[in-house]
Amino acid sequence: MKRKATLDAQQLPLVFDAPAFPPPQPGAPRGRTRGDGRRRIALGQELFDYRLRRARRRSIGFQIDDGGLTVSAPRWVTLAEIEAAIVEKQRWIRAKVAEWHDWRRKRRLHEVRWASGGVLPFLGTHLTLHLRTDAPLTSLHAKADSRELHVALPAHASEQQVRDAVQAWLQAQARRVFGERIALLAAPMTTRLRGWTLSSARSQWGSCTHDGRIRLNWRLIHFSLAVIDYVIAHELAHLSEMNHGMRFWKTVGAILPGFESARDEIKGVDISALQL
Repeated sequence: MKRKATLDAQQLPLVFDAPAFPPPQPGAPRGRTRGDGRRRIALGQELFDYRLRRARRRSIGFQIDDGGLTVSAPRWVTLAEIEAAIVEKQRWIRAKVAEWHDWRRKRRLHEVRWASGGVLPFLGTHLTLHLRTDAPLTSLHAKADSRELHVALPAHASEQQVRDAVQAWLQAQARRVFGERIALLAAPMTTRLRGWTLSSARSQWGSCTHDGRIRLNWRLIHFSLAVIDYVIAHELAHLSEMNHGMRFWKTVGAILPGFESARDEIKGVDISALQL
């Protein structure tokens, strides 16, 4: 007797399992392979692309990411059966693709143009970049209705030169601001902080070592003081609680009451998508 593959949605919040794989119906849309290796199938009036991955598994899985839909299926399941499953779950797939793109859009910060007129997130607000040959050094200039970062570079400077100059200024600001906030938040604590440094990690906002040292991602300087304070409080709490249990969150709340909204804000940002 031929085995039957179950359906399995992975990666996304919704998971479904069907007891048996639906057989292809007469006249069901058949896909074709594109030049880039993707398969294309007609779903109603729409052409839909997906990637097919053969795997050692007992079910058919659906995964949505930046590349769209990937279908993972056992080697013994036919293309007709796989595409019958796509047809069956097309409403779910369309909804989850739209959900994924909306999620990614919300997690990306403003795209920076590295030239005069470019806008840069800084401490929860925005700075407008201005290249100034007469500026002795890169510095912040506040006006009544705006804030400008005067970058000490000529107007014809390359994007990389502008980016490097702005990054150096941002990191200097991060050292100053983080140092001030750490001193304020750590002052009432009985657990001793042995030191802190800046981090350039692309996977985490902060970290704490067992010997009482913390690292803070300099890119936090893009965010408001409330968010910066939350990440600092989070790492300071790890000085006494190297876990995320109830006592840990109680410690975070003691250091920074009302931290929850800042936690939710930073949790919704993809660190790998930042421009710097």
